[in-house]
Amino acid sequence: MKTGQQLADQILQKIAKFQPVLEEKLTGKIIEVSDGVAKISGLYGVTYMEMVEFPHGIMGVAINLEENSVGAIVLGDYLVLNEGDEVKNTGKLLSVPVGENLIGRVLNPLGDPIDGKGEIVTNKRYPIEKIAPGVTLRRPVNTSVATGIKAIDSLVPIGRGQRELIIGDRGTGKTQIALDTIINQREEKMICIYVAIGQKSSRIAQVVAALEKYKALEHTITVVASASDPASLQYIAPYAGCAMGEYFMDKGKDVLVIYDDLTKHAWAYRQISLILRRPSGREAYPGDVFYLHSRLLERACRLNEENGGGSITALPIIETQAGDLSAYIPTNVISITDGQIFLETDLFNSGMRPAISVGLSVSRVGGSAQIKAMKQVAGKLKLELAQYRELAAFAQFASDLDPVTKAQIDRGFRMTELLKQDIYVPMPVEKQVALLWTGLNGFLDDISTNKIFEFEKNFLEYLDTSGRKLLKSIKEEKKLSENLEKQLKKITEDFKKLFKNWN
Repeated sequence: MKTGQQLADQILQKIAKFQPVLEEKLTGKIIEVSDGVAKISGLYGVTYMEMVEFPHGIMGVAINLEENSVGAIVLGDYLVLNEGDEVKNTGKLLSVPVGENLIGRVLNPLGDPIDGKGEIVTNKRYPIEKIAPGVTLRRPVNTSVATGIKAIDSLVPIGRGQRELIIGDRGTGKTQIALDTIINQREEKMICIYVAIGQKSSRIAQVVAALEKYKALEHTITVVASASDPASLQYIAPYAGCAMGEYFMDKGKDVLVIYDDLTKHAWAYRQISLILRRPSGREAYPGDVFYLHSRLLERACRLNEENGGGSITALPIIETQAGDLSAYIPTNVISITDGQIFLETDLFNSGMRPAISVGLSVSRVGGSAQIKAMKQVAGKLKLELAQYRELAAFAQFASDLDPVTKAQIDRGFRMTELLKQDIYVPMPVEKQVALLWTGLNGFLDDISTNKIFEFEKNFLEYLDTSGRKLLKSIKEEKKLSENLEKQLKKITEDFKKLFKNWN
């Protein structure tokens, strides 16, 4: 046993070796906490978007810096926090893990896996808020993002680096367009990020199951802030998804990010802002609700070669009420984006799927990204459909129309039928070109309208066997030369003879 003197000597030695370390930390106290938002006093010196630490290991983000208090959103269970609890600053900005290991996984907005497939190991983090690349770092949009949807690729094409809004009422197929586009990127070698904001967990599970079934999950990151998650997580979800995409863009890769949907994102931000007692404006939204979405969507761009040449293409989704495009959030996002795909309830209910309104949908920069072969058929298609829309009102008086007008209406109706497409079957561009060419050159004029779908199905199968060489030539040459048009005409005529014999 050690004597008392020995113990005393040991204690004196430890005291002599002790080196005091000064650790400076800002601390504050919770004044009030409600609905995932905490008001804190005394946390002086904290910066905007800095992470703060609540008791029980719960993190938060400072988003409201006032003279005597700080407003922070709580990234966790705010119900266990109480008035008077101590809050510490961390000195770190809110960031998310990024990297190749995220592909194929389902994550929450903080980058934690929620798919039950184990931990994700990454060694890099990106801040969720970042200033968008300047004008000098970008290059023009001139490369196509093939969605595989005939109506979009021909009439409202999307280019890499573009922001194209998908807008329409609830239940008109907005998410379906996004899913078909993701599925089609298997061939396009694009990394996809699907951000679900404020949706039912059952709906998100269906989306993930569909992506897995059609082998699209292996090139997709899914970021989920469901309806049952706090408004704070719904608010940061799209920024987290964008940060994950920026990692791949910085590596020179092409990324497609889908925000489904930004209406619910605006609702979450409005909820947070009202709790923070920020002054409210139109429809009770705070004054900076335009900046909320502009700073997110401006991060989508195509970088020039000196900066790696990568791109982020954004497809934000907005839900309208009774087709009202003049509401606050729809008009805001329409003015930020480079065009919109408008889905109409009446078209959807009449059996037109996808229910794209050709008159109200536009792509402001995507036209320059189309391949020449598609431009050759798309120009004529737009004209045919515009004439059909003008004359459609007279279709009910078909018996009184002159033959030329009646032929125009019939052609327009057949082309509209040709633009219909089943879900989960995106179509390669070369097949779209061949199919639309046949319709625009009168090969469907003598086919009964109720046989158009059957004609299309059989014609595409015929192209896969007898026209494989032709499809390859269209894909490689990217334009319809005189020689290719002759080959296409012969193949179509040969198929029509067979089709008429079958029927």
